[in-house]
Amino acid sequence: MNDPTRQPPRRMIQVGKVHGAFGVRGEVKLESFTEPRSAIFRYQPWVLRDPRGIERECEGAKGRETPKGVVATLPGVEDRDGAEATRGLEVFVPRDALPPPKPGEYYWVDLEGLRVRNVEGVDFGVVSHLFSTGANDVLVAQGDRERMVPFVVPDYIVSIDFDTSLVTVDWDPDF
Repeated sequence: MNDPTRQPPRRMIQVGKVHGAFGVRGEVKLESFTEPRSAIFRYQPWVLRDPRGIERECEGAKGRETPKGVVATLPGVEDRDGAEATRGLEVFVPRDALPPPKPGEYYWVDLEGLRVRNVEGVDFGVVSHLFSTGANDVLVAQGDRERMVPFVVPDYIVSIDFDTSLVTVDWDPDF
């Protein structure tokens, strides 16, 4: 039975990861996936997820950029032992906490689940995820098999249509 009071699950996007203690005062080394890296502090509260999948909310994190990366202070973490205990935590925020992308830009999470077809109409399945190689990003389509398409517009990614939930690619289905 459909419960009209039930809220749909909030779509969460990972914006960072804790890599361990920084110094002795409870600060942590934080890998930020935002651009600029310090923008991660604009999107709070955070949901911190440990490697077992257990989540807790964190509000009031503060931090700064250093030449060696982002350093953060998390509420309730007072010393090096407490900071070291946060190693491996992933930092998530609700998708709707992020600003809308500029025209022609996309959040990777918004592409996940879109249908992928090539210009000849061959169905590649759906976007499972994207990743960066350093040279260019790669779109991974999962269907009858996994296909990796360089995310190069317009050479290989011909169009992205959110209205029809379709990514059109110029890619050989046998590759």
